[in-house]
Amino acid sequence: MTYRLRPLYQWGGYLAALCLCLICTLITAQILGRIIDLIATAIGGDRIGLAIPGLAQISGFLLVGASFLGLAYTFIHGGHIRVTLLIGRLPAAPRAFVELFCLSVALVLSLYLGWYLYWLLADSIAFNESSYGLVNIPLWIPQSAMLTGVVLFCLALAEAWLATLATALTRPSTFTIDDSGQQ
Repeated sequence: MTYRLRPLYQWGGYLAALCLCLICTLITAQILGRIIDLIATAIGGDRIGLAIPGLAQISGFLLVGASFLGLAYTFIHGGHIRVTLLIGRLPAAPRAFVELFCLSVALVLSLYLGWYLYWLLADSIAFNESSYGLVNIPLWIPQSAMLTGVVLFCLALAEAWLATLATALTRPSTFTIDDSGQQ
């Protein structure tokens, strides 16, 4: 299947990968700081105290970004878990309509999630909400990543839905799904 907005989904994937790299970098820095402290105390020196305040909190927010920003990228590459045991055994024409139904449900639920994430983000901005913990992070930052990821996912689902609808209405007997779950 050809996605017209593939570059946009690719950017979401790149941002998700960046979030994962930042998590890895921060945790590695924390571990190295502890190793340096251990070596310093072992040779009779004082602890240097290299620590990243709020590491768990920051890593959690980056994980949220990675999870949501990677949704569309994963979808267009067939990486989401799909149970094709039933749909794979159907003839081509009914399979197209069952796939259309499944995409419809996914799109409606994703739009619903996006709608409420938008209002959550608006409330966080209006009330200037920030996280609790050692580092005071405005909540609109991770919520923006969530909303962006869901919007990208809705766009990818809408593209897949339109392509599946066109196939189901014009040539349902040619509808196939490969092993990756792509049409």
